Amino acid sequence: MAQTAVKFPEDANALERFERVTDNTEVAQELSTLLGRAPLFSEFTPDDVKTLAEYMGVYRAQPNETIIREGDVGDHMLLIVRGEVDILKRGMQREQQHMTSVGAGTTIGEMSMIDGEPRFATCRTTQVTTFGVLTRDNMAKIILEQPHLGSKILVKLVTMLSARLRQTSAKLMRYMDGV
Repeated sequence: MAQTAVKFPEDANALERFERVTDNTEVAQELSTLLGRAPLFSEFTPDDVKTLAEYMGVYRAQPNETIIREGDVGDHMLLIVRGEVDILKRGMQREQQHMTSVGAGTTIGEMSMIDGEPRFATCRTTQVTTFGVLTRDNMAKIILEQPHLGSKILVKLVTMLSARLRQTSAKLMRYMDGV
């Protein structure tokens, strides 16, 4: 495979405080634990996961660490491998409001990776959490170097974002009906 060097997030400084897993074999093993459990990997083979691991960095964060901050610019998404993350959004009074909690198999930050817009919410770990990082540049490399895998990832991301939009729209309609 004629693969170029893996690029890390433009805001890599934000990731420096986390422990980095550098062994590619361990990265692939961490990601393979999600096969069959994570929506992103529902149609991936073990070889797909092994190839994807070559384009990702994997990090561990301690409890109560912010791994994504609302309003920051970001060029990467995270895949939660182990642990749990609270998703928090600032309210009208600028206070943090708990939206939901997510665990292994969930992707976060994909909207900013795709569109380059500021982060929508803050994501804070509730326990020791291991997460994979896929940058926009590395996603582009996957599309060019591994088009079959790249198309699988894009279709899954679009499907997941569409499902989230439908859920949010349904909640909004229920709220509007109750007003």
